[in-house]
Order: sequence, then C-alpha cells, then structure tokens
Amino acid sequence: MKEWIVGRNPVYETLRAGRRQGFQLRVAESAQEKGRLAEIIQLCARKKLPIQRVKREQLDSMGSGNQGVALEVDGYPYQTIHDILLRAEKRQEAPFILILDAVQDPQNLGTLLRSAEAVGAHGLLLPFRHTATVTPAVVSSSSGASEHMLIAQANLAQTITQLKAAGIWVIGLEGSSDANPPDKVRLDGPLALVIGNEAQGMRSLVRQHCDLLLRLPMRGQVDSLNAAVAGSVALYLAWQARGFAGAQP
Repeated sequence: MKEWIVGRNPVYETLRAGRRQGFQLRVAESAQEKGRLAEIIQLCARKKLPIQRVKREQLDSMGSGNQGVALEVDGYPYQTIHDILLRAEKRQEAPFILILDAVQDPQNLGTLLRSAEAVGAHGLLLPFRHTATVTPAVVSSSSGASEHMLIAQANLAQTITQLKAAGIWVIGLEGSSDANPPDKVRLDGPLALVIGNEAQGMRSLVRQHCDLLLRLPMRGQVDSLNAAVAGSVALYLAWQARGFAGAQP
C-alpha cells in the first residue's frame, strides 16, 4: 500500500533511512532548491527517483505542513522483537526498549518515537489493537524518527513474559502510590519501559506483568504529565542511568 510522506525533515529521514521503497518526489514549483530541500533532491537523484514540479495547491491537498515537498513510498516496515534484541546485541548494549500500551494519540506516538530514537532505544513495541500506528501523520510528528526506529506489533503480555525470561527488567510508568521514585529504581540494565494509555494508563494485565512501577515526582498544581512528556522524561532518566552512552559531542 502506497502513502505520501510530507514535510522536509520527514521526507529527508525517510530517504536517508532507506527502509522503504520510494516511487516519486513532488516539489512545489515555487520552492527554492537550497538547504534541506537540496539534500532531498540529491538523495532522490542518487536513488533514481522521478522528481515532479507541481503547484503548491496540489501539495496542500496531500497534507498540511508539507513545506513544499511530498514523497510517495510503500507502507511502514514493521519489525519483530527478535530484530530489536538483535540490534542491542550488535551494538553490544543492554537492551533498551519502549513499550506503549494502547497509546492512541498519533501526536503522542510521534513524540515518543522521536524521544526514544534520540536516546538510543533499540526499539518500540505496540499492541495489535487499540493503538495509534505509524501513519504519515506519525512520521511527520516524529520528524522522521520513525524511519530509524525498529517498531514491532505484538501481544504485549506474552512478549513481556519473553523479555523477562531473557533477563530484561520491565518497568511501568504511572503516578500511583504503589510506584517508586526514580532514585529507588535502577534504570541502567536491560530495560523495557512501559507507557500506558493517555486516559486509563496501563491495562491491568500489562501492569501485573511489570517487575516494578516508576513514578515521576511532581510539585506543581497539576497532578499529572501528558503521556508523551512523562515517557520522554523517563527515557532520558534511563539514558542518564546508562551514562549517556553514545552521546554525540
């Protein structure tokens, strides 16, 4: 199934990752070939992808925030939990996995993908149902980070059991009194971090399978953080516990 990726960063990262088959690029007639757009056109030329100049109105009908460029590609290439663990093994790193339990807002999924990719997580797990998936809107909201992240769909309870059998600690993020503050939770070893649904949090079966629960301390007047913000903070806490391994200078 073909789809259109729009926006300069999402298109650029899709081309750079090279995990999807590209079919054609459309560029607004009025767009100047410089900066990121020039890099996109160079990548398409190397890949021998057809480039069409079209009216801006045509691109606007394909998606908002297109920035004068759209790339036609095949569907998102989901991976397996084995692929994710193999990436950790190849990097000679303790597994670092993000699990999203029925996160439904595409913007939240995109933000968490971007954060997970930024801190070097090896992959992300989604359930089969009741979840946002990787659509062009999610590619855009992740600024193309989705194209570099390994994402698998799985039965979460069964997969969590497999991860635990492989020696990976499963830590769920929630704000209950049962959860531990960050200074009481080790985040530096083999880790799968679970983020729940925006409204209900983790489903009971997934929560029961967690080894520990983690809560983020709060001192303001509001009693919770947005799921994507809370998950991003937790991801950075885990990366900090790993000594910011692999950080670029």
